[in-house]
Amino acid sequence: MGAIATIGIDLAKSVFQVHAIDATGKVVVRRALRRSQLLDFFERIPPCLVGMEACASAHYWTREIGKLGHQVRIMPATYVKAYVKRNKTDAADAEAICEAVTRPTMRFVPVKSDVEQSINMMLKTRDLLTRQRTQVVNALRSHLAELGIVAAAGFKASAKLIQIVRDDTDHRLPPIARYTLTEIADQIERLTEKIVKLEKVIVSSVRQDDVARRLTSIPGVGPITAAAVRALVPDPAGFRTGRDFAAWVGLTPQANSSGGKQKLGSISKRGNPQLRSLLMVGAMAVLRTSKYGATMRPWVRANALWSPPQPIWLNMACPRSRATYGAITA
Repeated sequence: MGAIATIGIDLAKSVFQVHAIDATGKVVVRRALRRSQLLDFFERIPPCLVGMEACASAHYWTREIGKLGHQVRIMPATYVKAYVKRNKTDAADAEAICEAVTRPTMRFVPVKSDVEQSINMMLKTRDLLTRQRTQVVNALRSHLAELGIVAAAGFKASAKLIQIVRDDTDHRLPPIARYTLTEIADQIERLTEKIVKLEKVIVSSVRQDDVARRLTSIPGVGPITAAAVRALVPDPAGFRTGRDFAAWVGLTPQANSSGGKQKLGSISKRGNPQLRSLLMVGAMAVLRTSKYGATMRPWVRANALWSPPQPIWLNMACPRSRATYGAITA
């Protein structure tokens, strides 16, 4: 057991596959471990290099195994797939992870702390509640439309519909419909209250973090975006330039070049969709203010091309639009 130099772990819920080799590449251990046996296994071996794929529990196991003196690295599953030989099994995945973690050109995922994971959970919870509220508002809007009652689009306009539902003097609603839609109105208000509470906690956490406060000084970046960047980007120094960060988020064009011919398509949409969406909203806000005469840098004014009702800069097939968008989000 003392000869182990590198270990690859195929993470799972209950049963973990371990593949360990020595310094010469000879297989030393190839076995399955129960969840309760994993940490005991690493306690009994000297410190070594441990690799695992990025998944839901990878950051937790990285922190726990790292406390035992091991050097733990997380890799994107897409990069590990190239090292899987023939059929896919847990043993083959563990072997591929063990080989991939030793490659000098391999890219690794920064390890998140429990605090960063908690902030990410809070942001995801807010996003979930927001989508649920949108679903309930759409249900209220469609039900009332069947009775000839319509309102403008948007969440703010739904307040007028709620007033109609709660108005007992409005005889356009049958009693059964009013009772049913009142339950929907109550649900909208409960979800709104929960979202407001979460947003207050997010704003408070941003104010207590120096880096997050500096992020909010960037035009188009608010507390939600700043908290998302802090939670999802633990190590900004891992990016050489702002364009590398834009490519990691999925805002740069997807390349399909060969034979000396450069072919660029639409944005790759790789990375975290929530962070990419927030950055897009922030970029739209910046360009919108430049449209109405706000003081902006010359390169922003030169690239703020608009064509109602949809801004031209959203067409990421345009080289100027891609350059503008990548620079703003970086």
